Amino acid sequence: MGKFHSASQSGPADDPAGSGDRSEGEEEETGQKPPASEDGGAHGDADVEMVASEGPSPPGGPSEEAAEPTKWKGAVIFLCFYGFMASIKPGEPFITPYLLSPEKNLTREQVTNEITPVLTYSYMAVLVPAFLLTDLLRYKPVLVIQGVSQVVIWIILLLCTSLLEMQFMEFFYGITMACRVAYSSYIFSLVSPALYQRVAGYSRSAVLLGVFTSSVLGQLLISFGEVSFYTLSAVSLGFVSFGLTLSVCLPWPKRSLFFNRARFREQKEAAALAAKSELDKMNPKEGAASSAAPSPCSASRWRDSVFVQMLLEVRNVARRPNLRLWSLWWVFNSTGYYLVLFYVHILWNKVYPATENKNVYNGGVEAASTLLSALTSFAAGYVKIRWDVWSELVIAVITALQAGLLLLMGTTDNIWVCYMAYVLFRGFYQFLVPIATFQIASSLTKELCALVFGINTFLGTILKSIINLIFSDRRGLALDVHSQFLVYFIYYTILTVVYFVCAAVVIVRHYRNQRRGGGGGDDLPAASTELRPVAAEAEPLSNGGGAKAQ
Repeated sequence: MGKFHSASQSGPADDPAGSGDRSEGEEEETGQKPPASEDGGAHGDADVEMVASEGPSPPGGPSEEAAEPTKWKGAVIFLCFYGFMASIKPGEPFITPYLLSPEKNLTREQVTNEITPVLTYSYMAVLVPAFLLTDLLRYKPVLVIQGVSQVVIWIILLLCTSLLEMQFMEFFYGITMACRVAYSSYIFSLVSPALYQRVAGYSRSAVLLGVFTSSVLGQLLISFGEVSFYTLSAVSLGFVSFGLTLSVCLPWPKRSLFFNRARFREQKEAAALAAKSELDKMNPKEGAASSAAPSPCSASRWRDSVFVQMLLEVRNVARRPNLRLWSLWWVFNSTGYYLVLFYVHILWNKVYPATENKNVYNGGVEAASTLLSALTSFAAGYVKIRWDVWSELVIAVITALQAGLLLLMGTTDNIWVCYMAYVLFRGFYQFLVPIATFQIASSLTKELCALVFGINTFLGTILKSIINLIFSDRRGLALDVHSQFLVYFIYYTILTVVYFVCAAVVIVRHYRNQRRGGGGGDDLPAASTELRPVAAEAEPLSNGGGAKAQ
């Protein structure tokens, strides 16, 4: 039952540095956070009108910022403080040892095959409704629901002991994970587009700092404070209750991505029609001519709706090799990553069944892995290679290293080797997350970007559920945790072979084309080696027609 954290929050993090404990939100998976490019955000400022599929973000960053600095800075600081406090759950890395302790008296088989799988099923069931409600309700209610779910989780852990009650606890964990998309989206409704990239860094850093602080605090309380798992859970309940209070105090955003923006456009159109009718009164001839024009039929309006246009554009994503590659990486590799996070704590308990609280080091390991994940995510922005040529090879090499680490985790009897392999495994994954985010998002409009990331996340969740049902669930093979990690090793090995084959095809084709073109590829400018879209596009995919500035 790997309790995990949000990178992107965010995931995807939006969690480019997701943590192995459940504090890891999947912001990086959801795609509601902005890409690394300038207009990566998804929402407009309450005081700045934005059009769907807008063109380049307003260049007037300083002037926008100077307009009402106190207002937007105060709101962003409060939201970041909320993100920090909501991430502090010092008992989270120790939930699995708590469930396996005499206090709960659950068996390892029950935790592995009956309790933990519920988390994946719950997340899959709640993800799409949470994604839509986040936009429809404008974020705040979803964050409140998340806070209530967190409180319920820790109340169950404190007061309940039965198998069914622990399954309900996992169900509420799935709700909490699905609702984390609201945090990663919320902050972009507070500022103008020119400030998206900056505030994304603020919110991301706040969550990472919260996860790191939470893990360190939990380890210190266990190792030096000698507190019980029950007391640690009570401390966590206090923190999440405070986080719920903060979520209730959050302001209501005035903008959202789909629903309310569409309503805003309708209001503008109604105002325009009202103004036109006044002009018609002053000029009856023109009014009669315009009234004779046929109004668009409902079928035409349906075809022109935002959702239909975006769904039609999604098929174009599958036709673009760069978007297809990184979207498939997102689906398949994130599936393996989160399965490892869900079950690694059970593996640690089996490799080293600690008899005393002070011998459990889950919090320290999660803190170290969060720190390394943040460093590798940061370092990814400075890698300079030809991504249009070497993407498949880089993915293949990193996936091969992860496969080796999984084999090591599944076969070693040394808990410290297992700890180190886990820290490196997470670091390798988080290195590729910001690269994948940029490669996918840089060629898409904000609305389509959110949709594509949402689809990738949902497909990955379905795949996780299928693997869980077959190998982990008691209704399937009900494998023990060591056997499951061998399955994950085979899964990553298959992915490695596929990536290496694709890399060979792309590299051979590149050098063959280079020879045919007289070696023109050697004359490419130096900028082509930096982190950039795999194929620079003059026009991003959009439901409109305007080109987006990169």
